[in-house]
Amino acid sequence: MTPNRNADRPRIDAHEKVLGRALYAADQPFPGLLHAMTVPATIAKGRILSIDTATALQVPGVVRVFTHADFSQIRTTPAAHGAYGQPGKGYQPMTAPQVRHRGEPVALVVAETLEAAVEGVEAVTVRYAEESFSARMDDDLASPEPEAVAQLASGDAEAAFANAIHVIDVEYRHPQQHHNPIELISTTAAFEDGTLRIYEGTQSAAAFAGGLAGMMGMEPQALRGVSPYTGGGFGQKNGVQEQSVLVASAALLLRRPVKLVMPRGQLFHTASYRPQSRHRVRLAADGDGRLLAGIYETVQQNSRYDGFASDHGATPPRMYGYGAWRGSERIVRVDTQTPGHQRAPHEHPASHATECALDELAGALGMDPVALRLANDTQRDPITGKPFSSRHLADCLRRGAARFGWDRWTNQPGALVAGNGDRIGLGVACGSYKAAMTPSVTTLRLSAGGQCRIATSGHEMGQGIRSVIAAELIDVLGVDPDKLDIRIGDTGHAPQHLTAGSWGAGSAAPAARAAALKLREELSQLTGAALSDEPVPVQLARTRRPYLEVSVDTVPLGKDRQAIEQLRRGMPVTTGPEYPDFLAFSWIAHFAEVHVEPSTGRVRVRRVVSVADCGRVMNRRTAESQVRGGVVWGIGAALREAAEIDPRFGGVLNNDLAEYVLPVNADIGAIDVDFIDEPDTRLNPSGVKGLGEVAMVGAAAAIVNAVHNATGRRIRHLPIRIEDLL
Repeated sequence: MTPNRNADRPRIDAHEKVLGRALYAADQPFPGLLHAMTVPATIAKGRILSIDTATALQVPGVVRVFTHADFSQIRTTPAAHGAYGQPGKGYQPMTAPQVRHRGEPVALVVAETLEAAVEGVEAVTVRYAEESFSARMDDDLASPEPEAVAQLASGDAEAAFANAIHVIDVEYRHPQQHHNPIELISTTAAFEDGTLRIYEGTQSAAAFAGGLAGMMGMEPQALRGVSPYTGGGFGQKNGVQEQSVLVASAALLLRRPVKLVMPRGQLFHTASYRPQSRHRVRLAADGDGRLLAGIYETVQQNSRYDGFASDHGATPPRMYGYGAWRGSERIVRVDTQTPGHQRAPHEHPASHATECALDELAGALGMDPVALRLANDTQRDPITGKPFSSRHLADCLRRGAARFGWDRWTNQPGALVAGNGDRIGLGVACGSYKAAMTPSVTTLRLSAGGQCRIATSGHEMGQGIRSVIAAELIDVLGVDPDKLDIRIGDTGHAPQHLTAGSWGAGSAAPAARAAALKLREELSQLTGAALSDEPVPVQLARTRRPYLEVSVDTVPLGKDRQAIEQLRRGMPVTTGPEYPDFLAFSWIAHFAEVHVEPSTGRVRVRRVVSVADCGRVMNRRTAESQVRGGVVWGIGAALREAAEIDPRFGGVLNNDLAEYVLPVNADIGAIDVDFIDEPDTRLNPSGVKGLGEVAMVGAAAAIVNAVHNATGRRIRHLPIRIEDLL
C-alpha cells in the first residue's frame, strides 16, 4: 500500500468556509446571549482608587458591570492556567485594584446588545494613582536581569576566534511586533447539558479548559473547551486570554450565555506579542570560509511579572558546521503585558541576525553567499554530535539557486540595474525549525455506507490539519472525502493537545494513519483474509456489519505511555528536536530579488524563490500556501512591521491595521515555491515534518541581504525604512 503522495486535493473544509457554514467561536448562536466589553486601563502602572459604574448601569440594556470586587476569588497562579509556555499568566487583571500594564481590563460591562455594552463602557469612570513605569527595554526604568543565562555551547569558541583569519562582530535589532490574525480573540461561555462550555478560538482547548476550571475553583470535567475552527493563531491563542476567565465567571454568575469579542485596538495591549530584542553575532572563519566558531548573545524584552524565555540560540548553531559555539541570553523587564510565541517566535529574529551576519562574512571573504553556506553544510548537529534524521538543505540551496537564476548575482552592490533605473539586489538566506510531535488519542468509525468519522487531538487554525487527516484516511482506506466527519479541537470528542510549534501535521498524520491501519487490520481479521485494493468501505459492506470502530493511542518517538496520561489531563507533551538517536528539523532556503528606486529609496520585492525540506508533502496546494504566507510575513518583517511605543503613556500608538503597517497585494511579487519532498520515516510513519513555522525563517534575512546587494547599505535593524536608504 503506497500513499498517494503530494496529492493536490482541495482543502477538506474549503466549501464549508467559503459558504459560511464553518462556525468559529464567536459565531455560535445561543438564545438569550449577552454581550460583554471590557473597560481598558488608561495608565501603564498604578492602583485603582475608585470605579464609578452608576451612569453605566443606567444605559438601557446594560445588565451588570463587574469590577475586581466581583472577581477577587479568581485564582491566578500560572499552574492554574494550564497553558503550554504561555506567557502573561502569572497575573490576571480584575482580581485586585492594581494595574500592571496599559489596556488591561479594569471592568467588564455585560449587556443585552453589543451597542449597549460599548455605551456602558464609555460611561464607566475610573480614578487611578499612577506610578512610574518603563514601556521599552531601552528606557531608564527598565530592569535588566543581573546576569546573562548560558545557552547552547560546544567547543572553545574564544580560542577559535584567536586563530581566525576573518572575524565578524555585529549587532542586529528586532522590533516589537504584534499578531494580527483575521479572527479576533473572543470568548463565549454558555451552559449546555449541565456543563459550562467555553467556545474560544484556541490552539489548546484542553489546557485552556483545565486552566479556566482551576482559576474558577471548578472540577475539570465541569468545563468543556470547544474550538472547532481558529481563524489564525500563530502562537497568540496558546492559552487563557486576559478576558477568558472574566467572561466565563460572568456567565456563571448571571446563568446566561455571555460573549466578548476583544477589539483589535485592545489586543495590542492585552494579548501576547513578539518582544523587542537585540542580537550580537560574532563569526570566525578561516581563509576558505570554514566556520571556526560562532558567539551569539541576545537581549530580550519581558514583562515585570512573568516569564517568557529567550530561546533565540536554539537553532542557529544547528544551521551549519560550526567548529565551536557559545550562546547566552539576557532578559530586560518592562511594564507591559508579557510577550509570547509569534510565528517562528525566536527562529525568525535569530535567522535575521545570523543569516545577515553570514552574508557580511561572505562579503569579507569575497565569497558567493550560496557557496559559503554549501561549504559549511553538515549532516550532524554541531552541539550534540548526533546525526540529523534528514537534512536536504544543500539540495534546497542548489535547486533554489537554479530556479532563481542566482548566476546573475555579483558581489558588487548596485551592479544590476533595471530598465527603469531601479537598482536590483539579490539575496539568499536559510532557515530551520524543529521537527516536533505530540501524543494523540484517536477514535475512528467507518460505516458500511462509506461514512467515516474520526475524533482526534489537534486544532484547525487555517493551516489545513483537517486536510492532512483526510489525506491519510483517503490513502489508507479509500474513503470518499465528502463522507468524512473530522472532529478536532473539542475536549468532548478527544483529549486535545496544544497545536503549535509546527507539530500539528507531524502529530495528526501519524495518528490518523495508525487508526486507519488498525481498522484495516481488524477488518482483515474479521474477513479472515488480506484486504484487496478496493475501498475499505466496500469490503466492510460485504461483512454485513453496519460499522467498524477502532481506538488508537499514538505515542511519539522518544516518549512512553505516560505521555498519553499527561495528554488526558490536559498537560502539554511534546518531543523534539532531539530524539534518542538523532535530531530532526525542517529546512528552507529563500532567494529574494528586490528593486530599489534610487531617488526615493522605495523597496519592492519582485521575486522570491523558496525551497523547503519538510519531509513528505501531504498536500501540495496547502503546503505551497503555507510557504507563500510565511514569505509574506518575511516581507512584512523586513520592510513594514513594527510597533511604535509611546514612552509617555506606555501604549502602542499604531494599534490598528491602518497604522500597524502590513504588506498588501501591491507589495507582493511572484513567490515561487518548491519542495524536496523526501519522507522522513525515521521521525514518524507518515514521514512528515513541520512546515508552517519554517516557511518564515530566513525570509526577512534574504530580503535584507538583497537590499544590501542593491544599495551597498547594511541596515542592521528591522524594518528597513525609506529614510535608511536615502
